[in-house]
Amino acid sequence: MRRGSVLATYLIMFNDEWTPIMEMDDLRERGRAARAVIEEITAAGEFVFSDGGIDASTAICSVDPSSGEPVFTDGPFAETKEHLGGFCVVDVADDERAKYWAGRIAVAVGWPQEVHKFPHNRVRAEV
Repeated sequence: MRRGSVLATYLIMFNDEWTPIMEMDDLRERGRAARAVIEEITAAGEFVFSDGGIDASTAICSVDPSSGEPVFTDGPFAETKEHLGGFCVVDVADDERAKYWAGRIAVAVGWPQEVHKFPHNRVRAEV
């Protein structure tokens, strides 16, 4: 990607409920396939950050600010039915490039992905 070009940052993510129940060996294989795509994104200079394995068991606390002060409670927010399962943040030139990477990730892991565009574009600094 050219230096000084305008980039947009995108979140590629999946909901934990979208993943099928599978054996740990199958899950590990899908993780390896996803990491291979992440390596390609990195090689293209478009990778920002990724992580996964997030579900109800990884929730630390919820914070309620309604009293004007933060009130912390253990676990997820009571009404939460969905959990972010994993994500990848990319800096790419346009929607099509973000969709390309989301498609590659979806095929690698075998479950749906959503693409969200953060609202502010950035200019890649000259180096």
